[in-house]
Amino acid sequence: MEKKVEISMLCDIYGKLLTQKQYEFINDYYNNDLSLTEIAENNSITRQAVRDLIKKGERKLFDYEEKLEFMKKTITQEQKIQEVLSELSKIQKNSTDKQIENILNSIRKELSYIV
Repeated sequence: MEKKVEISMLCDIYGKLLTQKQYEFINDYYNNDLSLTEIAENNSITRQAVRDLIKKGERKLFDYEEKLEFMKKTITQEQKIQEVLSELSKIQKNSTDKQIENILNSIRKELSYIV
């Protein structure tokens, strides 16, 4: 997974556990596509201070994920749901019973809400 996407996802999951500044800077840098210089200018601090806060926040995000594994579990769950949906589609294509088709549609609908 690309680092930018990974950090963005981790920030969505664990961002509220960071300091307000770490969260704001990481969000600006990764989600709002601001440069370190732009963030520094907007906050009247040095570019190096911004970089340090972002790096410290990134380390915290990775530490939280290493211990709690919420992102890993979510990705695994979504993959399993996609596999089940795929198998349901195969069954439905080969089924001629209307009652089975209705049950499969109901299951597919419920799983789609989760994803």
